[in-house]
Amino acid sequence: MQKFITGSLLLAGIHTPLQAQDTVADPSLNLPDLVVTATRVETPKNQLAAATTVYTRKDIERLQVNTLPDLLKNTPGIDMTQQGGLGKTSSVFMRGTNSDHVLVLIDGIKAGSATSGTSPFEFIPIDQIERVEIIRGPQSSLYGSEAIGGVIQIFTRKGEQDEKPSVTLDAGGGSYNTAKASGSVSGKIKNSWYSLSASHINTQGFDARQATPGLFGVDQPDKDGYYNTGLNARIGHRFDNNAEVEAFFMRTEGKTEYDGNFQDKTEFVDQVVGTSASMDIIDNWRSTLRLGQSRDDGDNFAPDGAFSSKFNTTRWNATWLNQFDLADDHQLIAGSDYRFDEVDSSTVYDESSRYDVGVFTELHSRIWEDHFINASLRWDENEAFGDYVTGSVGWRYNSPIGISPFASFGNAFKAPTFNELYFPNFGNANLEPEESTTFEAGLAGDHWLQWEVRAYHTNIDNLIIAVMDPATFNFSAQNVGKSQIDGIEAEISKEWLGWNGKLSLNLLSPKNRTTNARLPRRTEKTLSFDLSKSFGQFDLGVNVLAQGDRFDDTANKTKVAGYATVDLRTAYHINKHWMLSANLNNLLDKQYQLIDTYNTADRNFFVSIHYNN
Repeated sequence: MQKFITGSLLLAGIHTPLQAQDTVADPSLNLPDLVVTATRVETPKNQLAAATTVYTRKDIERLQVNTLPDLLKNTPGIDMTQQGGLGKTSSVFMRGTNSDHVLVLIDGIKAGSATSGTSPFEFIPIDQIERVEIIRGPQSSLYGSEAIGGVIQIFTRKGEQDEKPSVTLDAGGGSYNTAKASGSVSGKIKNSWYSLSASHINTQGFDARQATPGLFGVDQPDKDGYYNTGLNARIGHRFDNNAEVEAFFMRTEGKTEYDGNFQDKTEFVDQVVGTSASMDIIDNWRSTLRLGQSRDDGDNFAPDGAFSSKFNTTRWNATWLNQFDLADDHQLIAGSDYRFDEVDSSTVYDESSRYDVGVFTELHSRIWEDHFINASLRWDENEAFGDYVTGSVGWRYNSPIGISPFASFGNAFKAPTFNELYFPNFGNANLEPEESTTFEAGLAGDHWLQWEVRAYHTNIDNLIIAVMDPATFNFSAQNVGKSQIDGIEAEISKEWLGWNGKLSLNLLSPKNRTTNARLPRRTEKTLSFDLSKSFGQFDLGVNVLAQGDRFDDTANKTKVAGYATVDLRTAYHINKHWMLSANLNNLLDKQYQLIDTYNTADRNFFVSIHYNN
């Protein structure tokens, strides 16, 4: 085993690439025009065929969002559901794929649960986030398992890189007895940099779920609270020879309450810790080594307070990345990932650990001045099911008339989770990976306004679903599902007379290829509009989100109605250091649901004060 891992890492070093950043943004990278996640190195967005959305720290503050799900829900191609209010289970359906078809990285480290295969977006503190990059479409040829729908990469706070220490303080409160506070300090000393930040949010919440009838119905008309305390730290140093070392740490822990007959409280810990080192081997070859660990721990408790269960996941990550500048217009990226997952649970799994080794390479080229090609290939060896090969190719042409056509093709896979493989009386150790193919094409333009339209077609096979044995009435996981997803994404944005507007539209057809039914919990139509303007010391903004209906079951018998919400926000800049902000969400007090029987917030407000030196 050890020889195999060492050999794969050495194989990655055969190709020798240039200034590798591998999923870690440079401190100066504060513009949406450069992205890291799409190629694992800094690349201009207008040289990529991939659909990309970037949120910077400035965007997070301008939009006045208090949670990561609130930030993501207006993103093109993303459909979010939540089982109640703050801190309740949130699911991301990216381009109609399953919620476990999205790879989530935090500072380049794979995060999330190895048992369920999903990530706790609801627990990641928005105050600890510097930047979010979202790449829609298959990315397994760069990252391996789970990237069928795409990749979401979260970069934690870096702060200002200045000799004078930068200090930020935020405090606020609002509806449902919600209170939030955060603070950070950052700076640099000669060639070293540091940042430290902490945050806390606490809410009494509202009743997460309506009473449901039946033998196993739930009737708990109580307020379901939530609290979360987060800490983030980073320290690094750049040597005179341009070599760099950095260590980073993020931890969040707390408790969330919900409605359930057997358990209704979870105490959680989510943590990412890592270190990286990079150096120039020769003038056109830069090499980066990253080591890290992520934890996803949850202890669950019954309504009477008694301990019920625990599901703890530890994921070890090692990456060696190399970037080689073949010529001015050609870059080769090559590397290797090693991941080792462990499960510690009150439920005894048939297996409690597994490894995955991946070797990948990518070519990014400019040809004929305005044409850009991205081609990548990856081989993965997974302890549970064997090996898998993925590849992708993308093309973009930035024409002189301001119109850019693009097209891409890629395949992807998702390894079975520990629950699907080894959960007692359900898991199936013979499962194969879920697999997909995606074609995509579109146009973008920058004239009087900026616009982009994309169409895509995805087929997913070997979907893992629960199948009942008619003789024993027991359920087991089987590779029998098939789906087809066709979609259109359109965006228009414009700055005019100080007004900034952005309109996005998603049209989706997510179908079960066997039954022709719509895939559950997906809406077919989403419209999002955001408009903002500054009037002297005042900032004003409005956001409208409208979604069509969805079904809450595979048979399409339980329909959840569509809805539209209007959110208002304002900020007053007292001086260059102090600012007051307020937002009013669900202005029209719309009563709606995203999941059948689960409540959403009524009209609510939040007011806060901010300090930045």
